[in-house]
Amino acid sequence: MRANWGSWAVLAALAVVLAAPALYAWSRTTGEAEACFSLRRTGQTLVIDAGHGGEDGGAVAADGTVESGINLAIAQRLDLLLGFYGEAPVMLRQEDISLHDSSATTLREKKRSDLQNRVAMVEEVEGATLLSIHQNSYPDSRYHGAQVFYAGEASLPLAEYIQELLRTHLDPENTRAAKAIPDTVYLMNHISCPAVLVECGFLSNPEEAARLARSEYQTQIAAVLAAGWLTGEQAKENPA
Repeated sequence: MRANWGSWAVLAALAVVLAAPALYAWSRTTGEAEACFSLRRTGQTLVIDAGHGGEDGGAVAADGTVESGINLAIAQRLDLLLGFYGEAPVMLRQEDISLHDSSATTLREKKRSDLQNRVAMVEEVEGATLLSIHQNSYPDSRYHGAQVFYAGEASLPLAEYIQELLRTHLDPENTRAAKAIPDTVYLMNHISCPAVLVECGFLSNPEEAARLARSEYQTQIAAVLAAGWLTGEQAKENPA
């Protein structure tokens, strides 16, 4: 049943995205914050990490598009979507800033402080699962395609499921598989909860970079990530 769950959830998520502006305006007017749908993961909280931020822009496309802005745009869409499903995710950053301490002065100090603070923020959340959003880059511009990385075996099922949904609904020709996170990724290797990192595509590939910069495609990515989080448990319990 995995494919059916994924297809249904992505379509439902996209429908909510289309209605999101009106629903958000209504909720602000009425003061209501109730979920429009009910597919919650009980006892679990998704922590959304929009990678980089502030002076640390991350990867940069040939046209100057900066990774940190794309990461934040996708994260904000994911946060909004999950709210309509009754979820209350935790966002590590809501704007284009670094999360470093004020005592950090050099760029290196700021990056280290930023990562340490992100670790602390994740560890404070009870029942957390981290979803970190990034964009890839490589010297050879031929490479493209989203890939999901995971920290620890407990995170593997979610990583594989999101990878499957990304391939099925956004890029059927993508043959990449979920992969264990390298030891060099500080955040993913210094937290104790399940965690996945999604490289949504390659900014070094001009065609993919153009797609990643479009708000419509950012919304589609967010919808797939929402579907992966909301239906991953059901898919695991009802394998194909």
